[in-house]
Amino acid sequence: MAQDTLFRRITDYAHRADPYPLYAELRRAKVARQEDGSYLVGAYHEITALLHDPRISSDTRERTDPEGPFPQDSSLPPSFIGLDDPEHDRLRRLAMRPFGPPHTPGRVDGLHGDITAIARELVAGLRHKDRIDLVDDFAYPLPVTVICRLLGVPHEDVPRIHAWTTTVITSLDISPGEDPARRREAALAARAEMAHYLGELAGKRRGHPTGDMLSALVNDPGPEGALTPLELMISSVLLLIAGHETTVNLITNGMLTLLRHPEALALLRDRPELMPAAVEELLRYEPPVHMLPQRTPLADVEIAGAVIPRGVPLILVLASGNRDPLRFEDPDRFDPERPDNRHLGFGSGIHSCFGAPLARIETQIALTELLHGLGPVRLAEDPPPYRSSPVLRGPRHLLIERVDGG
Repeated sequence: MAQDTLFRRITDYAHRADPYPLYAELRRAKVARQEDGSYLVGAYHEITALLHDPRISSDTRERTDPEGPFPQDSSLPPSFIGLDDPEHDRLRRLAMRPFGPPHTPGRVDGLHGDITAIARELVAGLRHKDRIDLVDDFAYPLPVTVICRLLGVPHEDVPRIHAWTTTVITSLDISPGEDPARRREAALAARAEMAHYLGELAGKRRGHPTGDMLSALVNDPGPEGALTPLELMISSVLLLIAGHETTVNLITNGMLTLLRHPEALALLRDRPELMPAAVEELLRYEPPVHMLPQRTPLADVEIAGAVIPRGVPLILVLASGNRDPLRFEDPDRFDPERPDNRHLGFGSGIHSCFGAPLARIETQIALTELLHGLGPVRLAEDPPPYRSSPVLRGPRHLLIERVDGG
């Protein structure tokens, strides 16, 4: 089949459960120009080179056609993941100050006890159920509770957060033949509402610190100055959405993979010290983010013998790079003890995932508690129904049921 239809085929929901044969086709091409003028890259070494190339922009306003695939929200300024240095670096450092090293090195590690307690409480609530939806009953409540506590969002407002984030994430869906304008408009409205909500919440903490991240962002600006009110709103929306949506997929994809590989599940149940390495393998084997769709060359860039013109949409398919046999031995095999596992599950370069340390700890704890607390279970449906998005790929529901005697 023609390489110029790969993006259309990859984003077709019919391939959501198993896009990997299409990724293999993409890797053979290395660089594939699409019928709409965009370019796909799916080989590990080429993706890595482009992620570290300063000529590749994350700002879609640099595109010659701003209405191409995954257009930028123009109603609000982009968050730092949609900016280039030096502005990206400034905003990321200001947002990082209350989150992690070097200024707040213990914040994520200090959450270990709270995350474990939340996970155990959720698992305890599942013990009386014979049939469980792992997404709704566990994989969503855990990270959304953690990120809301971290930022300082009241528990009673979590349903509003869920509704807003669902609307925003739905805008990443691609349905062939469907006009995405209505979903995009709804997402813009939801993002604006969330931004104003978080801005008001942060404003109430100004001069009245409460120990959470929103409080730190408004009360402890540091020597570099503070985020402006608009920058704080936009950065907080990013932290809130990215702080749980990808982790939901990572936990769910992880449990799905382990239930499909009972020998690996048994190994991790017997040797929980292997769980950190297993989570790294899950990030390679079934990553929560499958592609970075918002990259644009600032100049003509040659890669793998092809020239990608300035200003065209460039889509880096991370999940394809993670299965590249030129980088990983036997890449379609799930190996929880895989050595030299420098995957692309959290990206690479200056835009590597801001929340990776938190996502790692949450997933390690989540899977450990599920393996030890649920007892014998099996998949009730395989493949499960997937979310529509080809970007944030994961099951929308993951139904599991107890094995007799479990």
